[in-house]
Amino acid sequence: MAYSDTRIVIGGLAHVPILIFIANFIKGKFGVKTEEVKKTVVLEEPIKVTEENETVVKENKEKTIKELSNKLDNIEVKADEVYERVKKKKKDKNKKKKKNIKRD
Repeated sequence: MAYSDTRIVIGGLAHVPILIFIANFIKGKFGVKTEEVKKTVVLEEPIKVTEENETVVKENKEKTIKELSNKLDNIEVKADEVYERVKKKKKDKNKKKKKNIKRD
């Protein structure tokens, strides 16, 4: 048995209010729970943030900067010593090469 297009459309439109009622009913059930969760989250105590004294932080920064600068100075001194040693070894090698060339 075939139905006309208008009859199908009218039947579909008749069911739309029923579907909207079911959707609103489900939404109402879950909507209340989300509001309760929001209230409990808002009512909880906020986390207290403690800030350190700026002077303590500045003193710690100064100490670390001084330690680092001392370490850098020591590294520079050692680097200079190594550079001088390498320079001296190169001179010695060059002298040995010149002596060997003169002998030949």
